[in-house]
Amino acid sequence: MTLTTLVIGGCAASREAAIAAALTAGAGQDATTALILEGLPDGVSRFGTEQHSPPLNIIRIAPGCLCCTGNLIMRVTLNRLLRHPPSRLFVSLATATHREQIRFFLPKHPTIS
Repeated sequence: MTLTTLVIGGCAASREAAIAAALTAGAGQDATTALILEGLPDGVSRFGTEQHSPPLNIIRIAPGCLCCTGNLIMRVTLNRLLRHPPSRLFVSLATATHREQIRFFLPKHPTIS
């Protein structure tokens, strides 16, 4: 199972800082981790070119609602990512507008909890 965390709201830098803090808090675990980040970094990305241990699988998706306009993109991204499911998945969303639809959509994938 992939433990999934939604990180919602604020600017991209604050969402990435929250994810980085969660990763630091879980340091020492050899868990594979993937990040799906909505939008482009705003110049203060915590997940640039530096190396992470264990390595992170970082996927950026164009900004827009992932359950409306980005539905197909999100489905394809998840299907590709879950071929080799990570232990942890963080999904960064700009707004909570359709949070319930995203929460409903994620468990449809059998490896996500």
